[in-house]
Amino acid sequence: MAATSGNYRLGPDNGRIVLKTGRQGVAAMAGHDLTLEVTRWSATVQLPDEAAGGVTAATVNAEVDLGSLEVREGTGGAKPLSDRDRGQIKKQIASILGSGTASFTSSRIIQFGASGGAIEGTFSLNGRSEPLRLQVSEPQPGRYRGTGTVVQTALGIKPYVGFFGALKLKDEVGVEVEVNLPDMPS
Repeated sequence: MAATSGNYRLGPDNGRIVLKTGRQGVAAMAGHDLTLEVTRWSATVQLPDEAAGGVTAATVNAEVDLGSLEVREGTGGAKPLSDRDRGQIKKQIASILGSGTASFTSSRIIQFGASGGAIEGTFSLNGRSEPLRLQVSEPQPGRYRGTGTVVQTALGIKPYVGFFGALKLKDEVGVEVEVNLPDMPS
């Protein structure tokens, strides 16, 4: 990580957070694997200088507006995803998640090497918290990509079920974060 020590503010202007769902069950072919984007979020990265621990002593805090989830893509399915489908999915998400916020607070940064590193911390949603580990790579200087998995039932969420139980949303939801760290801290 070649970033300058300091505090960095991140959000949709210099990154994106995407959630990816999958489907299962007898009627899985009727549903869609969804790509959802969080359109309102903020994060801070505090990166101390090398004398204070550098990257491994960094902290990451993020807050996500659950009401800002937008359906970006639906793959598979018996028919293409329509605008009506997108609206119904958005309503279903709101009924399941509510419209509050979710947060992530790092507890440990694992040193970045040639193959990347990891950020471990706590993901909190609707009063429940679970550990979350993001595997992080730096595909380009200053551009970071993190991937992880959130298990819905661990957070007290019952995965969506349709067609009388024949179509089910997988319990695991993929989380993908991509950010461009600004050249200078804020």
